[in-house]
Amino acid sequence: MNIFTEAARLEEENRPFAIAQIIDSRGSTPRHSAQMLIRPDGTIAGTIGGGMVERKVIEESLLALEERKPRLFHGRMARNGSDAVGSDCGGAMSVFISVHGLRPRLVLIGAGHVNQAIAKNAALLGFDIAVADIYRDSLKADAFPPATQLLHADTFAQAVDALAIRPDNFVLIATNNQDREALDKLVEQPVAWLGLLASRRKVQVFLRELRGKGVSEASIRRLHAPVGYDIGAETPEEIAISVLAEILQIKNRAPGGLMMAADHPSRHQRVVIRGAGDIASGVALRLFHAGFKVFMVEVEQPTVIRRSVAFAQAMFDGEMCVEGVTARRAADVAEAIALSERGIIPLLADPHCALLEQLKPGCVVDAILAKQNLGTHMDMAAVTIALGPGFYAGKDCHAVVETNRGHWLGQVIYSGCAQENTGVPGNIMGHTSLRVIRAPVAGVFRAAVKLGDLVAQGDVIAWVGESEIKAPLAGMVRGLLSDGLTVVSGFKIGDIDPRGENADFTSVSDKARAIGGGVLEALMMLMHQGVKSTRDVLEVA
Repeated sequence: MNIFTEAARLEEENRPFAIAQIIDSRGSTPRHSAQMLIRPDGTIAGTIGGGMVERKVIEESLLALEERKPRLFHGRMARNGSDAVGSDCGGAMSVFISVHGLRPRLVLIGAGHVNQAIAKNAALLGFDIAVADIYRDSLKADAFPPATQLLHADTFAQAVDALAIRPDNFVLIATNNQDREALDKLVEQPVAWLGLLASRRKVQVFLRELRGKGVSEASIRRLHAPVGYDIGAETPEEIAISVLAEILQIKNRAPGGLMMAADHPSRHQRVVIRGAGDIASGVALRLFHAGFKVFMVEVEQPTVIRRSVAFAQAMFDGEMCVEGVTARRAADVAEAIALSERGIIPLLADPHCALLEQLKPGCVVDAILAKQNLGTHMDMAAVTIALGPGFYAGKDCHAVVETNRGHWLGQVIYSGCAQENTGVPGNIMGHTSLRVIRAPVAGVFRAAVKLGDLVAQGDVIAWVGESEIKAPLAGMVRGLLSDGLTVVSGFKIGDIDPRGENADFTSVSDKARAIGGGVLEALMMLMHQGVKSTRDVLEVA
């Protein structure tokens, strides 16, 4: 079999294969110049001479295919020593192994105008494209690039099954009125990226229904919806650019953002945030989108209740996504820095900030909200900012940000303290303390409902030990402690939002955004003033 003919066939079918080519040989070797094609099942076309060296090259080629990266193999025709392949010929051979037929696959569920525009642009980007629809008239070949796989099925569930979707595929659902059927089939299926083209309101309804069916939070967090970048897109062609920009960001593991912002000082500055609850996460989002390299440190088992908008959940699940930004638990500083370079917020178990010496941040933000200072001081970084009461700006830190709701929420204080804690939760539809649920006794917490569930007054929502916890009012479960945590009497374990289905538990609160804005203002001001030669200290290679 001609290996080039076979390579062309496999490339056309986007089926992976490797090409092994001898680039150097010395002494007695089976061949001095040859090429061999290796398929994923280990079968070959052509030969580089057979024997033990060929077996070793096949093994190396399969590893290269698995890693999707080329590699260089060195082998000596000897039984012992480095690079020995287990033969007695006495020569040596170097083989370059390249991988092919690995075009990324984009699966489009629905063949409407938007997916037609996406397919045309994705083909220019080198994607292998498959499109499925239940309407045969929508699958006209001239509406899609050549070589697009067009699949007609009676239902979208059948279409998903027939497409043989793999974990490395990118999948977009855009069917107008039957998205839910496809989403049910795909939401728990491992894929490289799963997007849903839908309104924010429709997404909220779907997420609530998925949780009601018992779909795990880990699976739900993998869904990108609403999909795309906010570029004011309206036409199918504009929407295609918006969606493909997000797909390329995920595919290329890029942080996103404007290229013109690359030289902004913030892009080279590390900020360590103490705490990763919902307010801390709102601060992290503000700083992350402003270009700072955000690192977060937490306790091993954080007791946050607004878990759907708290990066702290990554301490339990390994990864957490809030408003399209991903945080991932890191085992050490080296892994944390690597994650940050890929546009992922690292989360480290380091409640006492023992890792600051290694991280060398330009700024530390105390966002624990403990109403007291748990060890934060001005010498932690060139800029130290704290949230709420318990700190004195000018002594404990360089700035304090007001956290009390009202006219001064988010105010930056450069000398003095924030307002004292009122102990009264924010007012929602006339409810303050009533909507916050506290443990009546000490014990282990177990939930009876999930975040986003709608409950009636008196419904059992959890247990602490053997004690039932009932909803104090009707509404949406917006906050809930993680199962298995031990709490003391009076500990905050949940939060009911009386707005019910109109509440949004998937995005950070207005309070978190306001406080985050205050932190960003303080950081930029202090950088400008050059606290402790900030501009020099903050720059991290």
